[in-house]
Amino acid sequence: MLPATLIPLDAVPPAFRGGILAIGNFDGMHRGHHALFEATRREAQRRGVPALILTFEPHPRQLLRPNEPFFRLTPLPAKSRIAGALGISGIVVARFDAAFAQTSAEAFVANVLVRDLNIAAVVVGHDFQFGHDRAGTPAYLQAEGRRLGFETIVVGAVGDIEGRPHSATAIRRALEEGDVAAANRDLGYRWFVAGTVQHGDKRGRELGYPTANVRLPAECGLALGIYAVTLTRRDGSVYPAVASYGKRPTFDNGAVLLEVHVFDFAGDLYGEEVNVTFFAYLRGEERFSSIEALIEQMDRDSLAARAILASAGPGSALDAAITATSVARGMPIP
Repeated sequence: MLPATLIPLDAVPPAFRGGILAIGNFDGMHRGHHALFEATRREAQRRGVPALILTFEPHPRQLLRPNEPFFRLTPLPAKSRIAGALGISGIVVARFDAAFAQTSAEAFVANVLVRDLNIAAVVVGHDFQFGHDRAGTPAYLQAEGRRLGFETIVVGAVGDIEGRPHSATAIRRALEEGDVAAANRDLGYRWFVAGTVQHGDKRGRELGYPTANVRLPAECGLALGIYAVTLTRRDGSVYPAVASYGKRPTFDNGAVLLEVHVFDFAGDLYGEEVNVTFFAYLRGEERFSSIEALIEQMDRDSLAARAILASAGPGSALDAAITATSVARGMPIP
């Protein structure tokens, strides 16, 4: 299964014009977003045109509130994989800079939707707002669509079984608190991160727990602690593992690092891009009084992680589809 093609807005190939377009930041690509994507895919299939997403890089919050760290749930390559797994053909990426932030709703419709993309229909949520000062609304899109020749499909709110809307903010909060299960329920798939395995101080090897070390963005708000995870290689092979995300307080209390101990694995992962998928939070990070005490706890953590992973099951159909996708393809995003 292929990920969605990444397409800069200023270089849209003819094959991706005239499609059905969902618009949003889509951080998290969660269950609420899935309803928009399904409406987009269905309408695109009916008309025989591409199913597309329009999103923005960097995330608008990073430009509008630059002094506030922003925990991104799904960087662009992750969006590409998830979108492809959901039947989306391409992700059109608009460069969100100061000039783009000043774009009026009228100019956005005329220049982006009609001139650059020549859309057949646009799909938005019921509370969607766009353009400078958020002047654009679904009703405005519907009126402009009648005038300019595209359809507007408005999708209602999607919530959990208790009626609460799915929210990227709530998912971030859950991960910040170590509540992986709650985050994964709202996402509709198991949250994952990607990175390149780098050399460390080899301390884990000395302890009998060699690790694949991955540095995540400084803004990652994931709770420090120990997790049951899997590690997926580029060839699609998946390995059970236990991971520490933290500062190693027993040793150097240094920069935050994701250290993944892959069970029953003796290969070399250095320099390889891997995905780490989170199943459960085991405990918080601790400082131990001795190396022996640390190793005893690591043994207990490994047993707990093995048990959780052995009973976890394959996950959702979307989990399987995401695992089956390869690395993002398409033109580089400037």
